[in-house]
Amino acid sequence: MPKKIFHVGLRTFEPQPDEYYPEPNDCRVTYPIHSPCRIEFLRDGENSAIPKESRNAPHVACAVDHLDEQLEGKELYLAPFDVDDPPFAHVAFTRRRALY
Repeated sequence: MPKKIFHVGLRTFEPQPDEYYPEPNDCRVTYPIHSPCRIEFLRDGENSAIPKESRNAPHVACAVDHLDEQLEGKELYLAPFDVDDPPFAHVAFTRRRALY
């Protein structure tokens, strides 16, 4: 199944231009498609759903055709959820040490 790197996510502590607040994760993020290097900045709130031990780690987001198939056998640390309302993406976070 083909995967395409969509963006790299990095934590920030400062407000960023054009950040938005997608429900339900208590985390402000930027749109990586507006970044020349496809960087997504994340600024966690007090009640962020992202586990504290994972907040400082960068993440690499891959676009896939069939998310559920890609998640089989993977360790999830954030279960699949829709981003924004109306949703523009269905995402999940897994623990991996390699891109593919």
